[in-house]
Amino acid sequence: MDTGLQHLHSYMSYLVLAGVLISVIVALAGWFGNKPFTDKDRKLGLLGLIPAHLQWVLGIILYFVSPLGIASATEGFMKNSISRLYVLEHPLMMIIAVVLITIGYSRAKRMVGTGNGFKSIAIFYGIALILILSRLPWHAWPGN
Repeated sequence: MDTGLQHLHSYMSYLVLAGVLISVIVALAGWFGNKPFTDKDRKLGLLGLIPAHLQWVLGIILYFVSPLGIASATEGFMKNSISRLYVLEHPLMMIIAVVLITIGYSRAKRMVGTGNGFKSIAIFYGIALILILSRLPWHAWPGN
């Protein structure tokens, strides 16, 4: 079960990155194009929100069942960069990223009809994307 979840979590990261990136690009285009934020644009924001939340749920489950998760939090794990990444840095940054995505979407959905919805998604999703990219375990990226 652990291996299947780990593979699902790894490959789903492509979907998360694509969804968040598309949401950021659409939001930037709308923001700088001075367009009104419509219900269609709000739904495009879901491309980043839904996969990020699904990935987060998978990650939380994996954190507790995988030997790379909480089980690795033994004495001295902070001295090992790989253990520190899996036990502390990756989960913490991903939680912060999902919170930012959620805040950005929640703010934007109340701004339908104005241009500020684009701004909210662009800023919050953009910061979340940077955090996600900064703490992905690139050495274990699918395909490497």
